[in-house]
Amino acid sequence: MKDRPKLVLASASPRRLALLEQIGVRPDALLPASLDETPRRNERPRSLALRLAEEKAREGARLAAQDAALAGALILAADTVVAVGRRILPKAETPEEAADCLRLLSGRAHRVSTAICLATRRGALKSRLVETRLRFKRLSEREIESYLGSGEWTGKAGGYAIQGLAGCFVSKLAGSYGAVVGLPLYETAALLAGEGFPLHDGWSSKT
Repeated sequence: MKDRPKLVLASASPRRLALLEQIGVRPDALLPASLDETPRRNERPRSLALRLAEEKAREGARLAAQDAALAGALILAADTVVAVGRRILPKAETPEEAADCLRLLSGRAHRVSTAICLATRRGALKSRLVETRLRFKRLSEREIESYLGSGEWTGKAGGYAIQGLAGCFVSKLAGSYGAVVGLPLYETAALLAGEGFPLHDGWSSKT
């Protein structure tokens, strides 16, 4: 794999890194982009996810350009937005925010929009959007308080992490589980393969 294009993940998310490693992809560098993620006025959830993924990819490309070792690297970025209707839920930073999200999601359906963007070696941006529909069981106050005590909600869109304890809150899921965690694997693999990244080269050595 010595001639493969280098890959930068424009994220500090351990979940996205783990999902990439699940399909045998190890980035050459992590260059998280620090952006204002505040939705614009009347911005819809899917538009927000796409915009932020593209902005993160551009910022990752800018940072990579400052490192000669990353010249010509592919830049992969992603963003996940949780919404009920057109109402965008925050990435919860306080127990109060997380509790508000969980009470809103309790017993009802919501949508997770995850966008990925790949900045190519030619400077183009290639994006994909994946929407997943979920339904939560009706949550008791005890369940909400117990989940808040776990701390797993911190910084998570919608105040929950499906790959953790909140997985037992989900009664129905239609779409991509990986996208809800933070990275849709089918679409990510397709974008990488389309840019000449040898996705399968390392598979034979996996145990």
